[in-house]
Amino acid sequence: MKVLLISANTEQINMPTLPLGLASVAMATRKAGHEVAFLDLMAETDVRTVIKDAVEGFSPDVVGISVRNIDDQNMEDPDFLLEQVKEVVASCRRYSEAPIVLGGAGYSMFPESALEYLGADMGIQGEGEVAFPILLDKMERTADLSNTPGLYLPGRGLQAKRAFTKNLDEFPFPEDHLWSPSSVTNDEEFWLPFQTRRGCPMDCSYCSTATIEGSILRKRSPALVVEEIARQAKKGFERFHFVDNTFNLPPSYAKELCRQLAEAKLGIGYRCIIYPLKVDEELVSLMVNSGCREVALGFESGCEPVLQSLNKQFNTQEVRRISQLFGDYGIYRMGFLLLGGPGESKQSVEESLEFADSLNLELVKVTTGIRIYPHTALARVAVEEGLIAAEDDLLQPRFYLAKGLENWLPGTVKSWMAERPNWVS
Repeated sequence: MKVLLISANTEQINMPTLPLGLASVAMATRKAGHEVAFLDLMAETDVRTVIKDAVEGFSPDVVGISVRNIDDQNMEDPDFLLEQVKEVVASCRRYSEAPIVLGGAGYSMFPESALEYLGADMGIQGEGEVAFPILLDKMERTADLSNTPGLYLPGRGLQAKRAFTKNLDEFPFPEDHLWSPSSVTNDEEFWLPFQTRRGCPMDCSYCSTATIEGSILRKRSPALVVEEIARQAKKGFERFHFVDNTFNLPPSYAKELCRQLAEAKLGIGYRCIIYPLKVDEELVSLMVNSGCREVALGFESGCEPVLQSLNKQFNTQEVRRISQLFGDYGIYRMGFLLLGGPGESKQSVEESLEFADSLNLELVKVTTGIRIYPHTALARVAVEEGLIAAEDDLLQPRFYLAKGLENWLPGTVKSWMAERPNWVS
């Protein structure tokens, strides 16, 4: 079959992004014997014309659309990004009768409501590398679609339980021709996204990762990771961004990956996300020797009771120790504060602000109010407190902000940021 895959994301919320997941699905689809055309809308200004040209030039039998973001998570002035995706779906409808299949991280959080809102023909929740080729095979044979893993149909819901592949080595890496150092971006500081793990067992009260990737951590073999990074380095990429939710967990895997990266002597640099737990000096040293230049520390709060309410498995002492370790080794540190959650008060906010300030981080990103996602502990708390209804699908952005902070918190954060040029929102 002829399959047109479209990355509908045009937002650069924190940094320029590449459609890593869809590119992997494209490779899996091609390996299954289908002809694939790939369209990334990130840099496009006239989306309708680009889609028209792609559809009329390729004549696809199926169109797959990846939905990355639902909104920008900004409580003060939220931007609902599905309006843009709706235009993409409408443009595809305008120029083709091919069935439209949704997928992607954003879609996986809201499989029924997003499918209804966007008006597509079907959607796949979860890992498309396996499910999408299965769906295409069934469509080509006009077979029953009902047992396709993770498939949602309008008005009929989930057709078969989604499947999580235990061994990520079974998934292909993205196709080489989808991006190159000269074509992906004009930003000299661009970092190529790379994923070595999926799933997160940490169960933070507000986090949607378990809904998207599952709660069981699954890994690629370090040898294959290093081999692929070496291949990309030969193409000219020098900076990599490990998008794994917890680069340091499990520590044994992180250390082995760093050892093999260091032994390969690729001359690369990378940034990664650190869960501030189980980080020792050996790991930090290995990270530096393997090319680590920047870490994101998601400690979220400097108040112990608030950390507990967010279901964090670490304490402020551990955060301080780990932050100091990275600082001693000269690694750039970005810290994250997430203010306004359950149990938050003016006192706890001030405690968190002072704690973050005392770490002397290179950059601090502050978020006020927490986006409420389905199937999270935060959503259950919001229902219990009457902030949302149990039947609310949460597709339209809803936020949690502890009572009594509505007027005080935004101004307080702005005052802190005004005196600290390395603090951003």
